Amino acid sequence: MPPSTLGVILAGGLSRRMGGGNKSLLVFEGLTLLEHVARRLAPQCESVIINANSALPRFKNMPFPVVPDSIAGSLGPLAGILTALEWTATHRPGIEWIASIPGDTPFIPLDLVPQLHEARHEAERPLACASSGSQVHFAVGLWPVSLRQDLRQALLEKGMRSVRDWAGLHGYAEAPWPVEPVDPFFNINTPDDWAEAKVLAQRRRRR
Repeated sequence: MPPSTLGVILAGGLSRRMGGGNKSLLVFEGLTLLEHVARRLAPQCESVIINANSALPRFKNMPFPVVPDSIAGSLGPLAGILTALEWTATHRPGIEWIASIPGDTPFIPLDLVPQLHEARHEAERPLACASSGSQVHFAVGLWPVSLRQDLRQALLEKGMRSVRDWAGLHGYAEAPWPVEPVDPFFNINTPDDWAEAKVLAQRRRRR
């Protein structure tokens, strides 16, 4: 069994390319994108939280805490990861790891968290990120709670905004997945992505 891990679904973006609002609350194949992610992530984690900064009343029926960014200014997924690290240290001090996943990725693997832990352990790295094909998905990662002060400093004092840059400072392992029959980290950013996701969902059902 992997170490106890808290899952954080990153739903704090502005969704500009989808016309604004919170795209994780859009209904896809009968469930919101957020519900698709939560159903696949929750069984892999000790606990789950949602990081969101808008449309908060619409999250009230979710069975997980909804936590806004601990730093103001909509600073992106890195701020969401910091929020989860700090929330875990305060509210679940027995958990030493968080796993992050964007709220617009409805096909995430059912073995995401254990595979991230295995990759980190085998590579002897402090962090791990998922990859598929030739792409590293830096927002899909495993982060130690012990680095929360380092990340807060990077955001506030160094002006860092890139998950890739912060992960690179510490060194990360890659946990690879195939892209066939469906890329498990396909994310929905635009109306065209939405249409493609429907095709991918049908392909996955046929398999």
